[in-house]
Amino acid sequence: MKIKLLSTFIVLASLFYLGCSEDLSTEENMGRLTVHLTDAPFPYDLIAEANVTIFKVEARYKGDSMEGDENTEDDGNSFIVLMEEERDFNLLSLTNGITETLADIDVPAGSYDLIRIYVKGVNVVLKDESKYDLKVPSGEQTGIKVFIKPSIVVSGELSSDLLLDFDVGRSFIPKGNIKNISGINGFNFKPVIKASNLSFAGTLTGLVSTMMEGEIIGLENATVSVFETGTTVDPIMTAPTDENGNYTVMGLNAGSYDVMVELEGYESQIVEEVTIVAGNKIIQDFDLVPVP
Repeated sequence: MKIKLLSTFIVLASLFYLGCSEDLSTEENMGRLTVHLTDAPFPYDLIAEANVTIFKVEARYKGDSMEGDENTEDDGNSFIVLMEEERDFNLLSLTNGITETLADIDVPAGSYDLIRIYVKGVNVVLKDESKYDLKVPSGEQTGIKVFIKPSIVVSGELSSDLLLDFDVGRSFIPKGNIKNISGINGFNFKPVIKASNLSFAGTLTGLVSTMMEGEIIGLENATVSVFETGTTVDPIMTAPTDENGNYTVMGLNAGSYDVMVELEGYESQIVEEVTIVAGNKIIQDFDLVPVP
């Protein structure tokens, strides 16, 4: 995840068409929904690419209802097609604030509580150019379900933004000895995607550095992990630092979090109760000390 592509990315995609049932096709009360794709980091230096082809994205329309019921059977007529064309992504290039637009389209005003993402062509390429093709458990046939909490509300003549965070580190599970390339003998694909309503979310960013001979040096490949306040067991989101020591974590719901930074050869550091404000960028820097 330390490829320089992280700072300069491909031009975002153009408009996609809307497909929905006749009862949702009125033009009177429409709003704008934009869906972006990003990635929580893959923590292994041995990986060159983590590729996936997304060929369809749908959103479940709930009308005036603000919250969905996860136990309710999906009603095919309530799903609106946001995008339907094959697009290839190397997820390792989507980090530190880099996103790719999946859809930018007019949809009926109201709330949306569920996204279905249809994927295929999943593979991992190692630094030695060896490639592993992975089986997709259900995403190609029924789509990967991603619930939006709270639901995203699209208002007439206004724009709403949704961020899909494809967590590579938890979705691509390496098999074998991951300490060296020759020890890896495959991967399992168990997709983990988080949907963030950007109306309720903020961004955490900063610099991870150390002091060396009186000079501040940015540290590459440090892992920044964000936890619910009071626990450091299972991170909500993680991010790597780039070649200059910078990191960015997008799509954090407003609230308080504990943030930890780890890097081999340095003492880990944690800052408690970092407050995230919706629609704002919060800066939190870290100064790591080498292990004696």
